[in-house]
Amino acid sequence: MASLAKRNSGLVQRRTEAIRSAAADKEKDSGGEEDEARRGEEDDDDKGDSKETRLTLMEEVLLLGLKDREGYTSFWNDCISSGLRGCMLVELALRGRLQLEACGVRRKSLLSRKVICKSDAPTGDVLLDEALKHIKETQPPETVQSWIELLSGETWNPLKLHYQLRNVRERLAKNLVEKGVLTTEKQNFLLFDMTTHPLTNSTIKQRLVKKVQDSVLEKWVNDPHRMDKRILALILLAHSSDVLENAFAPLQDDQYDLGMKRVHTLLELEPEKESAKPNANELMWAVVAAFTK
Repeated sequence: MASLAKRNSGLVQRRTEAIRSAAADKEKDSGGEEDEARRGEEDDDDKGDSKETRLTLMEEVLLLGLKDREGYTSFWNDCISSGLRGCMLVELALRGRLQLEACGVRRKSLLSRKVICKSDAPTGDVLLDEALKHIKETQPPETVQSWIELLSGETWNPLKLHYQLRNVRERLAKNLVEKGVLTTEKQNFLLFDMTTHPLTNSTIKQRLVKKVQDSVLEKWVNDPHRMDKRILALILLAHSSDVLENAFAPLQDDQYDLGMKRVHTLLELEPEKESAKPNANELMWAVVAAFTK
């Protein structure tokens, strides 16, 4: 009896150890699967980032304005310079770096409210960080209209000329060269040579054009506050920069007419009213107001 009890005890012990070992292996396997899944998600994120080159609003507007083969914007476009400065302000606002001052009891108009630095954390973009530094260090603060003029160098005050951001188009083009969208060439114009940046990656340009087209055609929602803020800003600022027409030029007549009709619907919105609605970006509407006043 004693030997039988001993054998039974040993059998139970071995079973217990086997169960524990199996449980440990299962836990180890499940942990490995979780780690592998986590790594897979990270890999997918990396693939997603590499699949679509991320462009700033300024780069998108410039890309819409550039002639694909020639690699420069129209000589007759005198709007794109101030338009790109407006893009910088909106880009910084969308990234949580800038905002308009609070209204207070007596509501001020968008164009009379000052631009306030909400965060001075670097954006990773040299032009944006340069503009952000100017805005942060300026006391008293300036309005949106003033900043568009100051960053463009359109001021009669010689003490404020240092605010001008120089060679913005060339610097943005070089950013696009680094991102593999454009290339750099020299072109002779009889009396002088000019650096040009022809398109080298047509896929990215086509994707940008299609995004603009779809936003007022297939994906039209008939409510600016249901639109993605970045796409809405792109349409309004591309129009202010006189380059939006380039995105609609390839469309057939009926699509072109419908798309431009819906664009005009957006352009006829009143910035003061739109900025007062929930979740609206006030600074974006202030920039729109500056260009449409």
